[in-house]
Amino acid sequence: MNNTIQLKIIDKKSVLERFSFSNSTLYLRINAGLMTPPVNLGGRRVGWPEHEVANILDAMVAGKNANYIKKLVAFLIKKRSAAWSDQ
Repeated sequence: MNNTIQLKIIDKKSVLERFSFSNSTLYLRINAGLMTPPVNLGGRRVGWPEHEVANILDAMVAGKNANYIKKLVAFLIKKRSAAWSDQ
């Protein structure tokens, strides 16, 4: 059985629409550790793994506090690196 996540990358416009954030709010939240940083897709393109965006949005909808979301974001970032450490 395969337990891997089907990765889908979404663009900044989609992230902003999902959260109803402005561009500056998105980057303020990234700097505060409340949002994962984008993934470099080459050139000037960046995007976010859809499952990360969904996890953070779920936590916000559930009313989780900033400390919880910071821990979630740190976990998601660590998981990015761990996914490639066995390769």
